[in-house]
Amino acid sequence: MRANPKIGKLVVIGVGLIGGSFALALKKAKAVKYVTGVGRTRKNLTAALKMRIIDEASTDAAQAVVDADLVLLAMPVGQMPEVMARIAPHLPPHAVVTDGGSTKQDVVAYARRFLGAHFPRFVPAHPIAGTEHSGAAAAFADLYRGKNVIITPQPETTARAQQLVRVAWQRCGARIVRLAAQEHDAIFAAVSHLPHVVAFALVNALARRTDAKKLFGFSAGGLRDTVRIAGSSPEMWRDICAANRNELLAVLDDFEDELETVRSAIESGDGAALEHLFEHARTARNKWLKRD
Repeated sequence: MRANPKIGKLVVIGVGLIGGSFALALKKAKAVKYVTGVGRTRKNLTAALKMRIIDEASTDAAQAVVDADLVLLAMPVGQMPEVMARIAPHLPPHAVVTDGGSTKQDVVAYARRFLGAHFPRFVPAHPIAGTEHSGAAAAFADLYRGKNVIITPQPETTARAQQLVRVAWQRCGARIVRLAAQEHDAIFAAVSHLPHVVAFALVNALARRTDAKKLFGFSAGGLRDTVRIAGSSPEMWRDICAANRNELLAVLDDFEDELETVRSAIESGDGAALEHLFEHARTARNKWLKRD
C-alpha cells in the first residue's frame, strides 16, 4: 500500500463533531475523493452539505456503503449494533470499517457479532479529541491535529485495514497509539468518563436547589471551568456509562473515597489535612500540565 493512499469513497455514519471533523480533515489533506454522510435528521445533514463536510447525504446506511472504501461509525456507541447489522450485508469485500467510539471492549464485541465476515477489516479506534459541542455545525478540520488516536486492533484484523486507518488518521494530523481494548477502557473510565459524570452530577446538584437561579447568577470562572463538559451530548454519555459500567464504577468508588476523606477533614476542622490534600492535588496537576 502506498504511504499516502487516497480514499475513493468515505462513508461517515453520524456526521457530528467527530465524524464531520474527520471528513473535513481528510478533505483538507486531499486524502479523499468523495464523502457520503449518513444520519437520522435531515436538518443536520443539510448543515453538513452546506459546510461542505459531505458531498452527498443519505438516511439509508445500507445503501450508502455499497461502494465504500472506508466507513467511519461515528454515532453513539449504543447505536452501533443496529447499524453494524444493517450495513454488514451490503459492505463490499474490500471496504474497511472503523469507529470513533469512547469505549472499545463493547464495540469490538458488537463488531465481532454483527459484521461477520467483514470483522477482519474492522479497526476499532478512539480519537482523543473533542469539545462540549455536537452536531455537524461543531465540526472543524483541525480538531485532530497533534492529538492521539487510540487503535485497538484484534488478532484477526488485517494489516491492510490497520494501515489504511492509521494513514487516514495521520493525514488528519493525529498521532497513533495502540492499546488493548480492556486497557483503553480502564484508562478512559478514569480520565474521561469519570470527569464527565462528575460534571453532570455537580450541575444537577446545584440546579435542584431552591436557590439555583441565585447560585448560577453569582457563578464565575471556577464553576464554568469545572462543568464545561456538562454541555456534552447526554445521549452519547448515557451510552458510554452503560458500555463501560464496570470500569466506571471502580473509579467512582475511588473518587467517593477521596471525597469522604475531604469531608472528614472539613467536619473535624483539620486544616492541616485539607492543606496537605490540596497541595498534593496541585502538585500532581502542575506536573501533569508541565508534561503536556
